[in-house]
Amino acid sequence: MTNWFAVYRVWARNSLVWRKLAVPSLLGNVIDPVMALLAFGLGLGSMLPRVGGLPYLHYLAVGALGVSAMNAATFEALYSAFSRMHVQKTWNGIMNTPVRLHEVVLGEWAWAATKSAISTGLMLLVVAVLGVGTPSFWLMAWPFLIVAGAMFSALALCVNAKAPGYDFFMFYFTLVVTPMTFLSGAFFPRDRLPDWLHAVAEVLPLSFVVDALRAVYQGQWLYGVSMLFWVFAYMVAGLALAVYLTRKRFVKLG
Repeated sequence: MTNWFAVYRVWARNSLVWRKLAVPSLLGNVIDPVMALLAFGLGLGSMLPRVGGLPYLHYLAVGALGVSAMNAATFEALYSAFSRMHVQKTWNGIMNTPVRLHEVVLGEWAWAATKSAISTGLMLLVVAVLGVGTPSFWLMAWPFLIVAGAMFSALALCVNAKAPGYDFFMFYFTLVVTPMTFLSGAFFPRDRLPDWLHAVAEVLPLSFVVDALRAVYQGQWLYGVSMLFWVFAYMVAGLALAVYLTRKRFVKLG
């Protein structure tokens, strides 16, 4: 049985520490995607025709929300979680209390998902200021982004469990995160890809997030919710694997 109060206490501990550096942390998560949105959406977008039936700024802004959820969750579940697990030995200290390892992992997952939710909430404010979408989209997109952040947090914790050091994370960013960013349809339609690459891109986690957000933007609620089924599937599988791999790591370390 899982003690969900213990999970909450792990989440609360991380939240209290984060509050000391909340502003620079949020700026770091938001400035990069906002600059990309302005440079490509307003700059390049002014020279492009409509993409996917939308002005390019609108097309890009919806995709950038999904990318923002992925990046915020991934950074927290990799670098910050690894620091607490391996460098600072915070996890070991927590487990000297009645909190068990899988509850620590669940707490870290919940916190990384929360960080992603906060960051994407700020991104939605930027999107609203740029005049992209309607109030119903701004309100309905956030729950989708919260689920997306939870999924990417779970996937990143799997990598965290196998990492010997910080340098290991570059493999994940180079081989997984960067290809997902450019192949998911966030920046251009996937149907422009070669057939074999299009087939791969269709099953990427970020592709389901981008498709769900675009469906919500266009008022296709049922299709958007159907895409969430796959996001949930990735999340559950990733979280189960993260717990398994983390247990295996701690058993190996004795």
